[in-house]
Amino acid sequence: MNILFIGDIVGKPGRKLVKRFLPQIRKEENIDYVIANYENLAHGFGVTEKTYKEIKNAGVDIFTGGNHTFDKKKDAIALLEAKKILRPLNYFDVPGDWYYEDENLIVISAMGIFSMPYGKNPFIELLEFVKNKNKFIFIDFHAEATAEKRALFHLLKGKVGAIVGTHTHIGTDDLEISEGTCYLTDIGMSGCKDNVIGMKEDAPIKHILTGLKYSFDVPDKCDSIMQSLVIKTDKTKTKKAYKLKIYKDKIIKTLEVEDGV
Repeated sequence: MNILFIGDIVGKPGRKLVKRFLPQIRKEENIDYVIANYENLAHGFGVTEKTYKEIKNAGVDIFTGGNHTFDKKKDAIALLEAKKILRPLNYFDVPGDWYYEDENLIVISAMGIFSMPYGKNPFIELLEFVKNKNKFIFIDFHAEATAEKRALFHLLKGKVGAIVGTHTHIGTDDLEISEGTCYLTDIGMSGCKDNVIGMKEDAPIKHILTGLKYSFDVPDKCDSIMQSLVIKTDKTKTKKAYKLKIYKDKIIKTLEVEDGV
């Protein structure tokens, strides 16, 4: 089974890259499932029915969320109630599911604790949930703290197929496979590369200099990048994984690792 995971898709620039390159990647890499993080789809904040359909039609099968899941609350709730997207397990009494399951695969959407909305402890919840599962388990761990991501990896190593971090929008180069578990601290994003984590740089700089809050905005035109991960599985374990980066209209394969190598 071959899985493609696409990092946080940020606004129109990210959506454009996914629409343009996903069909080609899906065919060339013989992908069975495409998973993508949707929480920044709608101009960087949340998801709408329109942006969901746009990326769904491009070839994404399963949608994972994060702390911006409910930014467009009305649309998000409608999509969650219709079982079209996942929301993080951390929330208590909200609509929707936090995991997808079929005969081959379980996909989980979860958030960290530090600097995230208050909720359930994801470490306790996940440790209990993954017991006695005989399918490939993929976890999108949407967390600010890299230490939390590493801690989850060591907690669940050998028990799940993959733990891939999202949220920071900055791709890391620590891809590894240990005991059949694929791990990456952060996959990075799909969106504007020449700004600040996909946003125009003006507002973040003003905030840093003054301490006041400003409205973040996604540029219409920019130098864009798409960061994704291919995972090749053997039932419950990862056998091989490598990053695929789209930049300057080229598909670049990097950081290939194999289990036991």
